[in-house]
Amino acid sequence: MKRYAFVDVQNTESTAQEFCGFSVDWKKLYDHLCNDKWSCDKAFFYSGIEDGDQSLANEFEALAKMPSSVVRTKPVMIYKKKDKMIQVRCVKCNEENVKLVDMGYDKKANCDVELTMDVLEMTTVDPEVELIIMTGDGDFEALIRKASDSAKKIFIVSNSKKLKKAGSVRARFSTKLQALIEEKQDKIFFVDLNNWKYRIKRDIQ
Repeated sequence: MKRYAFVDVQNTESTAQEFCGFSVDWKKLYDHLCNDKWSCDKAFFYSGIEDGDQSLANEFEALAKMPSSVVRTKPVMIYKKKDKMIQVRCVKCNEENVKLVDMGYDKKANCDVELTMDVLEMTTVDPEVELIIMTGDGDFEALIRKASDSAKKIFIVSNSKKLKKAGSVRARFSTKLQALIEEKQDKIFFVDLNNWKYRIKRDIQ
């Protein structure tokens, strides 16, 4: 039986840092997926790399040389967020004024298409394959649903913890994916990223 892993690097790293309290060592994750616990035939990594981040570039360059690793990277693009107009009331004169709020910049390197194409290709080549998909992003719900038509098993790796901050609740594991797992309990399974912490966490010097 073939088994392949697909790692949404940005989503996995932010989930690990914000919800599990650690940073991912990608070489350790590769070993965990391919050489240790899961015996994957290939592990695909999808990541944006910011200009000047030589450390991350070197890490993924080394990872790409591993025998069962496929690394797909894109440069991180910087986008200006649309500024907002808000109304503010003067505390002295009680009159309302319009104020322009600078919303700053956002960084993006979307590899969703590449991940989608690889998953579809692998399930076409071997319909009895098992898949490990490391993301909590609900945008992949349609892809995982489609892949489940042919794949034998699919494991979604994320963390379902919720954080309360400033009166709101934040989560990284999509309700769409939760509902899909509930619907297809015999084929799609949840794996808690936090359970892998001591196998894949980066050692901080």
